[in-house]
Amino acid sequence: MSATSFPPVIQSVFEEFIPICQRIAGDQRYAISVGGSLGKGTWDSRSDVDFRLFTDRELPRSKQQPELWADCIAAIQRWRGRGIEIDGVWPRTVGEIDAALDGWLGGEVKPVNLVWTIWGYHILTDVNNQFVIEDPYGIIAAWKARLSVYPPALKQAILGKYTASLHYWRTDYHYAHKVERGDVIFLAGMTAKLVHEIIQILFALNETYYAGDGANLAFVEKFKVVPADFSARVRDILYPRSAGAFAGQYAALASLIDETLALAGC
Repeated sequence: MSATSFPPVIQSVFEEFIPICQRIAGDQRYAISVGGSLGKGTWDSRSDVDFRLFTDRELPRSKQQPELWADCIAAIQRWRGRGIEIDGVWPRTVGEIDAALDGWLGGEVKPVNLVWTIWGYHILTDVNNQFVIEDPYGIIAAWKARLSVYPPALKQAILGKYTASLHYWRTDYHYAHKVERGDVIFLAGMTAKLVHEIIQILFALNETYYAGDGANLAFVEKFKVVPADFSARVRDILYPRSAGAFAGQYAALASLIDETLALAGC
């Protein structure tokens, strides 16, 4: 994917923010990229623009040094007036990314709870799905090189974490009783949780870094190791038509759990 793959208006956003980010970075190494759907290649007309700015030294935030960020904030407001939502510029240090990658690639599966993500922030998702705008020092290139081979330690850690949960809930009597009671709130949360865990397992089995909260089925549909008719079954499971359908939801999800665990050899 190249910058020309995006509409001209998005290319114009990139061009305006390059010098803005350079000024914010100052006299140090830097890299500029976008994440989210633009980075993953799943963007559409409703997508926003999520800039990342990587530097060696920690940058002050806009509340700490507003004059440093004045041009950035003004540009965001101008583009919003034109119908383009820019979700800010997220400054990160190279050191914090390096440390987080060390942990995850070594098998530490620890999503960070942040308010804007459902299942936690996954550093591998973010780094792997960056569209690079400027990387003159090879910062992002070095990270992507580290991710070029899916690590066995990560695969085993993800499988261990999420298959253990599926095994637990597959036979838990509390869950079965909630189904019998038609406990809507519990079942909505539990069903989404278990579907997410199944998806995490499928990403690991297919040695693909998790894509994040959005567009999961678009990725899973391309996998070789996946239960039959997965997308259709997930949609039916997540949207039961009535309270009486919870028993069917439970049975369908149990079947999907069993098939996923069999694929994982657990």
